[in-house]
Amino acid sequence: MIKAVLFDLDGTLLPMDLEIFFREYMHGISKKLAPYGYEPEKLVKCIFGGTMAMIKNDGRATNEQVFWQFFEATYGKACRGDEPHFEEFYKNEFQDIQKVCGYTPKSREVLDILHAKSIPAVLATSPIFPAIATESRMRWAGVCPEDFVLYTTYENISFTKPNPEYYREICRRIGLAPEECLMVGNDVDDDMIAQSIGMEVFLLTDCLINKDCADISQYPNGNFDNLIEYIKENI
Repeated sequence: MIKAVLFDLDGTLLPMDLEIFFREYMHGISKKLAPYGYEPEKLVKCIFGGTMAMIKNDGRATNEQVFWQFFEATYGKACRGDEPHFEEFYKNEFQDIQKVCGYTPKSREVLDILHAKSIPAVLATSPIFPAIATESRMRWAGVCPEDFVLYTTYENISFTKPNPEYYREICRRIGLAPEECLMVGNDVDDDMIAQSIGMEVFLLTDCLINKDCADISQYPNGNFDNLIEYIKENI
């Protein structure tokens, strides 16, 4: 019996082309930090390096700590004094990136269905962003932090996708076995890996990411209407 539903955010609850999103994100943060001595090309390379370090995180520290350890190795410990500039970016310029994202009222609809059934929802978005950025993207999708019993950010977890330990950690925190959870996402590699620990999965195909051209017929899959019907029928 499914007792909780986990949702990806980018490309799932929040429709988007991830490549366009990251291009706008890198352009925006580079422009913001250039006046403080951060050469754009070097900064982008460092952010991607820090992201890869988080993806490889084995639980030794939070993703936030791993990212800033990598960042300090490039710019020195004094760079931590510039954290307020990063926060200003997420409060202000980052909001402009909403223009390259889509919107579907079905994100709100599916959460309302779960709330009516008293089924908890988890926002299982790749925790490579600070909470302020994740909460903003929730609002762009028409949902809010109160919709979820847990939402993962780089401050509050020590793994990320596609590491199965990321999903195990979520299960530990919500007090359920993997077999009692359904993971909904649009990325075959990052999201469907949850099946490897016993979770049920649903592959949302509206903004499908399938880098290796895997056979998606092995997973329950479909568009948002199909997802809503699947949840109504199975939960």
